[in-house]
Amino acid sequence: MALQSVPYIAHFAELAPRYDVLLSDVWGVVHDGVIATPAACDALIRFRERGGTVILITNAPRPGEVVTKFTDKVGVPREAYDGIVSSGDVTRAVMALRPGKRVFHLGPERDLPIFEGLDVQFVTLQEADYVVCTGLRDDDNETAENYRDELAAMHDRGLVMLCGNPDLVVGRGDKLIHCAGAIADLYGTLGGEVIYAGKPHAPIYDQALALAAARRGGETSRARVLAIGDSVRTDLTGAARAGLDFLFVTAGIHAEELGTEDRPDPAALRRMLSAAEGMPIAIMRELAW
Repeated sequence: MALQSVPYIAHFAELAPRYDVLLSDVWGVVHDGVIATPAACDALIRFRERGGTVILITNAPRPGEVVTKFTDKVGVPREAYDGIVSSGDVTRAVMALRPGKRVFHLGPERDLPIFEGLDVQFVTLQEADYVVCTGLRDDDNETAENYRDELAAMHDRGLVMLCGNPDLVVGRGDKLIHCAGAIADLYGTLGGEVIYAGKPHAPIYDQALALAAARRGGETSRARVLAIGDSVRTDLTGAARAGLDFLFVTAGIHAEELGTEDRPDPAALRRMLSAAEGMPIAIMRELAW
């Protein structure tokens, strides 16, 4: 589908009847890291009231139950979704296949719930069997470049990095902060091996679709599943690889690049999507019924 044929819509209601399941991104669609987006939450509630199933799918490097508590905190109503699958859940599944291994954790202490109940031993970088990266230790003030020397030491030891959040950046209120994906990508450029747990990679979509099937009592054709998100790199690419239609929300992490008007700048949008692996089925500024 060419960009000129992708419709820009104001109301999700015109798309909704085509789908039975939504896989919606969280940060940038239903909240901004500080407060819920009322219009998006309302749209998801209305979709569910009409018999649809909503699975929130997020690159947060924490278990789904921890993400649920955070969405409660910022005001996302439980009525807006049927379940949550996080990259933290996928990361835990990968670690569970490596019982008893020694782990070097690169990330903030708030991400430690990702390890709860798993057979892992925390050690120094020089003692580790592999690295789990969940983010920057101080994402308010650091970038991936602050970790270059540490990453070089990891590469010297030939350590595999398990990346618990493939996002490069995410919005926190009106500020963009760097995520684990930025560190993992830098490690890759240094020649390090990286396993990415979340979007745009297949395991998180497989897990989300399995949860949707459990909630609905059976599998849904992928032609009746719509992914929603604000990131070309993770959300659009992941949907394309999974064979899903995608609704692009432009008021998320790409808002500044695309302009702040009700409709994104066409030239900027064309540049952004030109290198994408797929095209959205429709474009909205923000999700709204």
